[in-house]
Amino acid sequence: MSNTSLSNGLARPADVGILAMEVYFPNMFVDQDELEDFDGCSKGKYTIGLGQKEMGFCDDNEDIHSLCLTVVSNLMEKNEISYNDIGRMEVGTETVIDKSKSVKSVLMKLFEESKNFNVEGVDTTNACYGGTSALFNSIAWVESSNWDGRYALVVCGDIAIYAKGNARCTGGAGAIAMLVGPNAPLVMEPGLRYTHVRHSYDFYKPDLSSEYPVVDGKLTLASYIGSLDECYQGYCRKAEQIFDLKENSFGMKDLDYMLFHCPYCKLVQKSVARLLLNDSVRHVPEVSNLLPTELSSVKLKESIGDRSIEKQCTAASEGIFDVKTSPSLMLARRVGNMYTPSLYGCLVSLLHKTPLTDLYGKRICMFSYGSGLVASMFSFRVASSSDNNQQMFTLPRLKHGFVNLNKRLDARKRVSPDEFAAILEKREQVYNKANYTVEGSHDSVHPNTYVLTQVDEMYRRKYKRIQDKDGKPMTNGTK
Repeated sequence: MSNTSLSNGLARPADVGILAMEVYFPNMFVDQDELEDFDGCSKGKYTIGLGQKEMGFCDDNEDIHSLCLTVVSNLMEKNEISYNDIGRMEVGTETVIDKSKSVKSVLMKLFEESKNFNVEGVDTTNACYGGTSALFNSIAWVESSNWDGRYALVVCGDIAIYAKGNARCTGGAGAIAMLVGPNAPLVMEPGLRYTHVRHSYDFYKPDLSSEYPVVDGKLTLASYIGSLDECYQGYCRKAEQIFDLKENSFGMKDLDYMLFHCPYCKLVQKSVARLLLNDSVRHVPEVSNLLPTELSSVKLKESIGDRSIEKQCTAASEGIFDVKTSPSLMLARRVGNMYTPSLYGCLVSLLHKTPLTDLYGKRICMFSYGSGLVASMFSFRVASSSDNNQQMFTLPRLKHGFVNLNKRLDARKRVSPDEFAAILEKREQVYNKANYTVEGSHDSVHPNTYVLTQVDEMYRRKYKRIQDKDGKPMTNGTK
C-alpha cells in the first residue's frame, strides 16, 4: 500500500493483518479412544477414521460470554495493551444464548475501567464462518477512511456439542482473540480472496431451546468439498490476475502452507487431496506426474464422494499434507472442533509448531467454511525478518505467545466418558434456565478464567474471574 494520508490526517496504513493472538480452551477433555468404547463403536472410528485424539468441553460454569471474556482479557494483559487503544471489536460466534443482546456488548465490561466506550462492531453469525467475517470487517476498517489509528479486536468463540449419537465425537470448545492493525507480522494479502455463498440445509440450529444442531452429514461433506473446489479455483484465478501469470499456472506449489476449517482432522487431509485433484484437472505444471493421467479429465462435481478417486488423491498428496498442513492440526486433534475459532486454531498450531526460519516470507493459504453456507479462501503473507523485526508486534513475539501451549494442553483434567455424558446432560437440563446457580466446580478451570456463577430470575448472567493462589493474573500458564 502507499503511505498517502487519509482525510483525518493519519498516514494510510500499510501491511494490515494480525498483530497478536490468544487462544483459550476448557480445562477438561474426554479421550476419544475411551469414547469409542463408551459409545460401542468399532475401534479406531474416532481416532483413526476421524483423526481425533481428545475433545475439550465445558461444564455449566462456562458459556460463550465467559470464554470470550477470558480470551480477550488474557490477550490484552499478555501484550500490555490499553483498552483505550481498541477502536473496533467484532465477535464471530454461532453459540447464541440471547436473541438480542450481543456477546460484544458483554465484553464491554472489560472496558469499564478505561471508560472507553467508543468501540465499533457487534456480533457476526453464520455457523463456523462468523470469525472470518469479523476478521474481514476488521481488516477493512483499518484500511478505510474511518480508521482512527486504534487497533481492531476480532473474537471467535463457540461451544460445539451434539446430541447423543455418531456426531457427538466431533464437538469441542474454545475461543481465539486476534489483534488487527498495520505493520503486522501476518499480512492479509490485498485482493487475494474468493468467496462462495449458497443456500443449504447441511447444518443448522432451528430449535432455539437447545444447544444441539440439526445435521445432514452427507450434505455437509458435499457442501464443504464443493465450496472448497469453488473457492480454490476462484482464488487461483485471482492470483493469476494479480501476479500477471498464465492461466492455470498458479496452484499448490505456490502455497507454502494450507490451512482449513477443521470439523475433524481426516476431512482436512481429504481437502489437501482435493486441491491436488483440482490442480490435475486444471493441468497445473508440476502436478501431472503425481496422479494417474485419467484423473485430469474427471468432472469435479460428479467426483465428490467418489471413494476411489479420494483414496488415490489422498495417497498421492500425503507428502504435501505432511509438510504444508499437518503441523496446523495440533489443537484440532486435542481440543476438537471449536467452530468459529477452528481455522484460527490451525493458524495458532502452525505458528507454534513451525520454526521461525520456515515462516518468514511464506504464504499461508486459509480456507474458511460455515454451513448454510458461506466459504472463503484467502491468504496471509508472513513478513520477512528484515521488514518486521523493528516493529512493536513481531513474528517472534507472536510465536512466543504460544510457548506454553503444550503444557496447557497436558495440564487439563481428563474426564471419563461417563462423567462427560453426565455433564452434557446437565447442560441440556439447565439450558436457558432462569434463577439458576451453577453447579460446576471452579477447581476445574484454569486460573485467569472467567466463569458463570448465576443466572437470575430475569435471565441476567453474573461472572467472576478465577485468580491463582496469589491473586495474580496469569497468561499462558505463567505469571
